[in-house]
Amino acid sequence: MSDNRGNWNSRFGYIMAAAGFSIGLGNVWRFPYLVGTNGGGAFVLVYLLICVFIGIPLFYMEVTLGRKAQASPILGMRKLTKKGSPWVSFGWLGVLSAFFILTYYIQIMGWILNYLVKMLTGEMTGFTAAQYTENFAKMLDSPMTLLIFTLICTIIIGVISAKNLNDGLEKACKFMMPALFIMLIAVVVRSITLPNAMEGVKWYMNVDFSKINAESILAALGQCFFSVGIASGGAFVYGSYLNKDSDIPSDGLMVIGFDTLAALIAGFAIFPAVFALGLQPDSGSNLLFVTMSNVFMNLPFGRFFGVLFFLLMFFAALSSALGYLEPVSSSFTELLKIDRKKGVIYALTSIFVVGLLTIFGHNILKTVTVMGRNLFDFADFLSGNIMMPLGAIALILYTLFKWKFDVFREDVNNGANSIKVPKVLKYVSYLLPFVLIIIFLKGLGIF
Repeated sequence: MSDNRGNWNSRFGYIMAAAGFSIGLGNVWRFPYLVGTNGGGAFVLVYLLICVFIGIPLFYMEVTLGRKAQASPILGMRKLTKKGSPWVSFGWLGVLSAFFILTYYIQIMGWILNYLVKMLTGEMTGFTAAQYTENFAKMLDSPMTLLIFTLICTIIIGVISAKNLNDGLEKACKFMMPALFIMLIAVVVRSITLPNAMEGVKWYMNVDFSKINAESILAALGQCFFSVGIASGGAFVYGSYLNKDSDIPSDGLMVIGFDTLAALIAGFAIFPAVFALGLQPDSGSNLLFVTMSNVFMNLPFGRFFGVLFFLLMFFAALSSALGYLEPVSSSFTELLKIDRKKGVIYALTSIFVVGLLTIFGHNILKTVTVMGRNLFDFADFLSGNIMMPLGAIALILYTLFKWKFDVFREDVNNGANSIKVPKVLKYVSYLLPFVLIIIFLKGLGIF
């Protein structure tokens, strides 16, 4: 089965697809609101350092493991160890993480599509500040609205992913990633040319070390995790489509570089406009749907730039959703020995059915809680705070004690040209399990 899996058509196609997997709602939604609630430039600095010392090593490990296995995460770990080995849990954790992320991620895509339609039709024209909040709450209260837009997004993802690797996922990301950056820069230009916009730029770039504390550091760690997509199967399965002589160190730097750049640019698109209209940068997770809607509907030519903004958001979410789906659908395909189209259908049908609980968690089942969280928040907590950290811990332990770091270094540098993984990374790697365990325990609220 693995002999017929296919490979990336080009290096550019792989980089755009891998960047598309990383560049998603974590960059243009989650990163700005975390910056807003964690003191601006201080958080940005901590985040950049964490990406360099934690994000890059873990990304290298997962992609190289995928290239070595040449299979989906579960089957790949069975090939590298044996069926029933405890190390296969890394493959299962990645696939299940991606599965549960998609149960609510596609729904958020539906929210973005809903707001894109609202921008196109001018439905929010003349709203007061309170009405923007009411509008968002009304959308969540309507199961039919959420169902329709989630189903539309599910179908879009399925149509693209069901095609072969090169004509579907690779071709879509080759278009979407350049388009996303062009639109993002256009919004930045409009944002920074507004009256008083420079106050937002100064706030965003000001590094106040008094703002750096344990909470902000842990928030930055979690953001790096969420954004780069460590231990959610995507990097593994994308690596499995690479040729044996591909340049993982250089390509990985470009992927994470694009991912980080997208997050930084998103800040320049959002905060100058927020300050220009006298709004608050620390409005939390509502920053995208409530605050930014208010921003665009009160700007000259605001509807045009609002449409542009939510369209780029949709592209970002779609490229990541395709990446999260790939380990799930490829696992169905390889484990059940079915073709790619059936694997995608089985995967998305399962995700949509389970995802109904996260949709109804906002309305029909909003009184139902698990561990004190509604069903939507629990799906996020389960994937992001439990499965992904456990997967990352399993990845680094496998690299250090089963794969062995020196063998990993030889494998990752196979095909590398100008940039190679240095020996010093070995000492950094032995610190990573402790850092990841802290993230995991913090995510569980143990301390």
